[in-house]
Amino acid sequence: MHTLPRIHDAGPLAGKRVLVRADFNVPVVDGVVIDSTRISKNLRTIKWLVAQGAKVGVISHIESAGKTLEPIVPLLSAAVPVTFCRGLDLFSRTLATTDTGRIVLLENVRLLDGEMTNDPGLARLLAATADIFVNDAFSVSHRMHASVVGIAAHIPSYAGLQFEAEYKALSAALTPEHPFVFMLGGAKFDTKVPLVQKFLELADTVFVGGALAHNFFRAAGYDIGHSLVAEGSFNEKELLKNGKLFLPVDVIAETTDGSKQTRVTIPEALRSDEKIVDNGPKTVAQLIALAHAAKLVVWNGPLGAYEFGYKHYTLDLARGLSECALDGVKTILGGGDTVAAIKELDIEHTFTHVSTAGGAMLEFLEKGTLPGIEALVQN
Repeated sequence: MHTLPRIHDAGPLAGKRVLVRADFNVPVVDGVVIDSTRISKNLRTIKWLVAQGAKVGVISHIESAGKTLEPIVPLLSAAVPVTFCRGLDLFSRTLATTDTGRIVLLENVRLLDGEMTNDPGLARLLAATADIFVNDAFSVSHRMHASVVGIAAHIPSYAGLQFEAEYKALSAALTPEHPFVFMLGGAKFDTKVPLVQKFLELADTVFVGGALAHNFFRAAGYDIGHSLVAEGSFNEKELLKNGKLFLPVDVIAETTDGSKQTRVTIPEALRSDEKIVDNGPKTVAQLIALAHAAKLVVWNGPLGAYEFGYKHYTLDLARGLSECALDGVKTILGGGDTVAAIKELDIEHTFTHVSTAGGAMLEFLEKGTLPGIEALVQN
């Protein structure tokens, strides 16, 4: 594992221009932020830098309709005074002359030519705005973008507080305490099968649920009806022989004739006119029992088609893991729908770590590093 350069190691920061790569890619509806979790996480680093007397410039991207960071400004302003700049030249001039105790926010960095292609020229321009670079956007550090990896080639660069917290927490899964239970749900089997292969070596139990399980059911010879499945061959039959692999023992089947009737069944009894939309109660009960006996649980991805309302058993699993966490089991959770479930239940505080990263979390667990980490270490 790498030793990250940390902002606490940067020396005196009073009067220095510090450029922070944050992740303010939050959902915005009708100009209003509807989930400010990522903002509050990054504010820890921003407020710490302001307290050190630094001149703080902040850059981020956003993908919500309108692609503007303007709706973020009121939330930031509630914590620290903000100057919002729509252009890079104005941002650079403002940061150079701004008073300490105030931050300068640049408009969506993905509107700049060369951001997503990691253009060296843009990286130099961004780096020229500051004396020090701080990457606090672990959640986008799997991207080879100018604002993530390019800047670090030009000025001293450090990990922010949220970045460091993510790195430390997720690293626990790579050198785990045992018994260790790894739970993976959601879809996109082709991108997640390397994780299954890796954690069959690292963990004591690897649960594969959600739509990911359908490929294994098909490989076992079951009729999976109209269930979502990844096409191609991924060595599923060989993986099925591994005694650590745990698949759902019951599922929720929905008819595809338009009536959308549902029933609980075992996977091998699915009818050809049905599709699997969720895992079932016996599966959740067994997972919770395994978790109670574990020292470490890592969970990413829902058990059902969460976006279509099939979240009952994902919520049940979240409740059960919360009880395990309160009993002392180390619990690390991540993934958009997983985090949505625990936020709906208001139990986020009970877990050891809740990651704001989605794809970055999975890539880090698979590879043990990210382009954003490598950029900081090489700097």
